[in-house]
Amino acid sequence: MPLLEVESLCVNYGHIEAIRDISFSVERGTITTLIGANGAGKTTTLKTISGLRTVRAGKIIFDGKDITNLPPYERVKLGLSQSPEGRGVFPGMTVRENLDMGAFVRTDTKTPAYKEDLDRVYALFPRLEERAKQVAGTMSGGEQQMVAMGRALMARPKLVLLDEPSMGLAPKLIAQIFSIIDEIKAQGTTVLLVEQNAAQALKRSDTAHILETGEIVRSGTGTELAADGSVKAAYLGGDV
Repeated sequence: MPLLEVESLCVNYGHIEAIRDISFSVERGTITTLIGANGAGKTTTLKTISGLRTVRAGKIIFDGKDITNLPPYERVKLGLSQSPEGRGVFPGMTVRENLDMGAFVRTDTKTPAYKEDLDRVYALFPRLEERAKQVAGTMSGGEQQMVAMGRALMARPKLVLLDEPSMGLAPKLIAQIFSIIDEIKAQGTTVLLVEQNAAQALKRSDTAHILETGEIVRSGTGTELAADGSVKAAYLGGDV
């Protein structure tokens, strides 16, 4: 059974259809990627899965449970967390306080398990341990992205939603972020990724879906879509 199933999902912004009858699933232990142009509905899809947008029609099934109308914090308790577009750190809090906020639904913050998860985040992002007492709002964009991803992992998620983790970063940092995404998968956390850097995203995706104006128009493995001429021309800068 897939970890996540999205069935005939429709979402509106007022009278405007942002997502139109999309269906896809995310298998356990995989990286699934949504790619598409700005305004295609990628971020709306993630926000809806995490509970920040209201579903007009359709269903969202997570780990066998219908979460379509569940509040966001209840979804986090079930094992679904998100690193949002634009990082969204708490700028007046320290790095460590931001990470602790990611675990706000946990009741084991005084146990060895919590320290294990904090150590895991610090192992993935050594810079965060070095800057644990620094106010997050004073950090660089790349460092704030690390904070946002680390915060999402502190919920000990089964599925982490990553929304444009490479946005606005220098090439060296982009490579580092994608290497960390590979490691997150290797450690057993399932990833649903929204990413405009299609070349990097498809390279490591088990499954990928292309969204256009709120609809899924193509699906396949990352390798299949990366080799497709029309996909190359539209998203990878290649020739048909």
